Amino acid sequence: MKRMGMLFRAKANKALDRAEDPRETLDYSYQKQLELLQKVRRGVADVATSRKRLELQLNQLQGQSTKLEDQGRKALALGREDLAREALSRRAALQQQVTDLETQHQTLQGEEEKLTLAAQRLQAKVDAFRTRKETIKATYTAAQAQTRIGEAFSGISEEMGDVGMAIQRAEDKTAQLQARAGAIDELLASGALDDQSGMATKDDIAAELDRISGGTDVELELQRMKAELAGGSPQQAIEGGKTDEAQQSQTPHKFDKQ
Repeated sequence: MKRMGMLFRAKANKALDRAEDPRETLDYSYQKQLELLQKVRRGVADVATSRKRLELQLNQLQGQSTKLEDQGRKALALGREDLAREALSRRAALQQQVTDLETQHQTLQGEEEKLTLAAQRLQAKVDAFRTRKETIKATYTAAQAQTRIGEAFSGISEEMGDVGMAIQRAEDKTAQLQARAGAIDELLASGALDDQSGMATKDDIAAELDRISGGTDVELELQRMKAELAGGSPQQAIEGGKTDEAQQSQTPHKFDKQ
């Protein structure tokens, strides 16, 4: 099971490595960094919003505290010490809230400064990564194009290999057809193959021999039939026919004399 698992992981790793495009991986990494930078900026904006809200609350509390102080001073001037004491008590409670809000404001301001600095540093890293990414992509594209051109010139690329194989197959088939056509022509010329169509032309000697052979067969058949009608031997009739043919061939024709 361990061996099968290792084999499976090795095959999967090889398939992933073959399918992986470094340019796509770089673009994906850059996109993730942009998303992270966006989150940091959103965090800075949230902290700044909270800080601004605290500042508004502080301003409001400080305004109330100032108002209570004025009211206590006026009440004391009118001889209303009880009212003045109440106003100062409320002012003291508001002052405690102001102190707490100021502490929170300082804390938020420190966090905002840290996040702003982190965002600036991250922005610098993202910009540097983008420049590096584009450089690597350009270099990879140039190397890939150069490799394909080299493979095309050397004929070892997949596309050129298919073209070369197609050309080789076409040349082999053409040579095979030419050789077959030449062999058939030689066999027909030598008489080893019969012309089934009857369209092939014979030479003069073969035609003359066929004509003489055909004429002799007809004369022999004619003499045999004469002998049968006369009641003689077919062999004698055939021999007599041969003698007549020899005499006719030796006797000049009357048209030859003219």
